[in-house]
Amino acid sequence: MAQVPQRFFDALAVRTWCGLSLRALGRAREEIDAINVYPVADGDTGTNLYLTLESAVAAVEAVFAAHELDDGAPEAADGPSLAETVGAMAHGALIGARGNSGTILAQLLRGMAQVLTARSGSRSESAHTEGPGLRLALRNAAESARQAVAHPVEGTVLTVASAAADAADDAEGDCAEVARAAYEGARAALAATPAQLPVLERAGVVDAGGHGLVTVLGALVETFTGQAPGPGAATVTHARVERREGVPPEASRAPGDEALAGECAVAEADRHDEPAFEVIYLLEAEDAAVTRLRQRLDALGDSLVVVGGDGLWNVHVHVDDAGAAVEAGVEAGRPHRIRITHFGHGDAHTAGTGRPPRERSRRAVVAVVPGEGLAGLYAEAGATTLLARPGEPPASGELVQAVRRAHAHEVVLLPNDAELRHTAAAAAEQARAEGVRVALIPTRSAVQGIAALAVHEPERRFDEDVVAMTSAAGATRYAEVTVAEHRSWTTAGICQAGDVLGLIDGDVAVIGADVAEVAATVLDRMLSAGGELVTLVLGDEAPGTVTEHLEARVREAYLAVDTVVHRGGRQGALLLVGVE
Repeated sequence: MAQVPQRFFDALAVRTWCGLSLRALGRAREEIDAINVYPVADGDTGTNLYLTLESAVAAVEAVFAAHELDDGAPEAADGPSLAETVGAMAHGALIGARGNSGTILAQLLRGMAQVLTARSGSRSESAHTEGPGLRLALRNAAESARQAVAHPVEGTVLTVASAAADAADDAEGDCAEVARAAYEGARAALAATPAQLPVLERAGVVDAGGHGLVTVLGALVETFTGQAPGPGAATVTHARVERREGVPPEASRAPGDEALAGECAVAEADRHDEPAFEVIYLLEAEDAAVTRLRQRLDALGDSLVVVGGDGLWNVHVHVDDAGAAVEAGVEAGRPHRIRITHFGHGDAHTAGTGRPPRERSRRAVVAVVPGEGLAGLYAEAGATTLLARPGEPPASGELVQAVRRAHAHEVVLLPNDAELRHTAAAAAEQARAEGVRVALIPTRSAVQGIAALAVHEPERRFDEDVVAMTSAAGATRYAEVTVAEHRSWTTAGICQAGDVLGLIDGDVAVIGADVAEVAATVLDRMLSAGGELVTLVLGDEAPGTVTEHLEARVREAYLAVDTVVHRGGRQGALLLVGVE
């Protein structure tokens, strides 16, 4: 069905483009996932691009919804401006960016938004831009994306974006002509990526992120022409690179490409020992702090991409020490929505190295955790983590994505929150429908998850492992110490806003004014029924002396009980307590 073409790049054109891009990526997602071999062959580039753009679309739709009249009919005079719409698009992509390619796509959209916002000005000025403005936007997008990557590599989405901007610079005319030129330039650059990046050449594929960008630019063409690029264009950007029999791949290289390919080959050789974790988080921080953060993360790992600005950033890096990467973010500002993925064995660049392509690992643990410190702790134990900030519980789709990223035949899912049980069950069912064997252990607290993870043995039979982990979690009583936000009736009586609450197994058991006293009372009640090990997880807002006080109390009153202390970060509760 033909799309009604847009004449200018205005708010409606942005909305149309985003919607068309999302549908196009939805159709191409599996093909893009299948050719994902760089920087890590984890088969999720198409999915990450789709989820990133889905977040952008949601933000754009929210802006339009805010400008609707009560009867649901839009009023042109009161509709969103171009600046509002592209700003929402960029912000939505930033906060929803997934993976390396999704993070770069977010910066591409932000780069466009910066130019379009500056040109559109206030609502009293021009509400749209034409061909010249779109050319500038594409150029700024390519340049800002390249600046966001610590060590740009040619033959990737960065190359494709630069080629699109170069082609657009040479185009004359309206937005349709500029978009078509950018698309054709990107398509040609994509076809050349195997000659620039040896890992692509040996796998016989084009760059997955570049393929995604070409798809998005194809949607831009459709926005202004009313027609998607025809089949003739698609054949050039087909994912698999066709080689003539008897002709070596090097024969197709342009003169001078050998030096570039050689440089890439050296870079690839340096990456044979691939980092074990992917760490992604949003960060509220000042520019100067982010500059220092880039330097620290660059020393910790690779595939570093930091995008954003104006106080909000999206950080992506591959590292061996996930905890250190998170701690660097804490030192720089306020990290949240932290996602840590354990790549597992086989995630290194295997194409053309004599090793088989990446295969699913036998078993993985996926856990929802409430704080940065716990995220690092779980990740170092080999789990794929999904951070749940207070008031921001993950949706079932996010849990499914975490299961996919774990890339295992068997997955043990730890929701670590009683309120997430149904969400986790829905995610488990969806993952099972995709062929993954999933066991949901109904952990109600992160300390129960720690107990389960401590007895996890991936080499034993799946059922035996699940039974052992379930038993360990069930044998762990859990509690938390927190502060009441408002006056309320509880199982321990009426509490006032600001009171310190001690909850045992989910019910309020103690109400007091002092954190240490409430925590000690909670611990005494839990240990009155016996126990061998106390786990204390201290939140950032808790007094630092609380754990020292509790450790001393255990030593004095419970001689046979051991105590372990962890730093949980911004976990919501002041203190989490587990008694095994």
